[in-house]
Amino acid sequence: MCEEIRRLYERYQSAESDEERHEIALEMGKLDGRRYADIYAAIENE
Repeated sequence: MCEEIRRLYERYQSAESDEERHEIALEMGKLDGRRYADIYAAIENE
């Protein structure tokens, strides 16, 4: 699980659009059992 989150985060860092970052943040939240979905969703607002 941690490896998947790390790969998604790397994809997030290299994303070219806000829409792409938003989709990746949602995937990260789902993988993390939605426990941290709010945190990942907030990342897109940085």
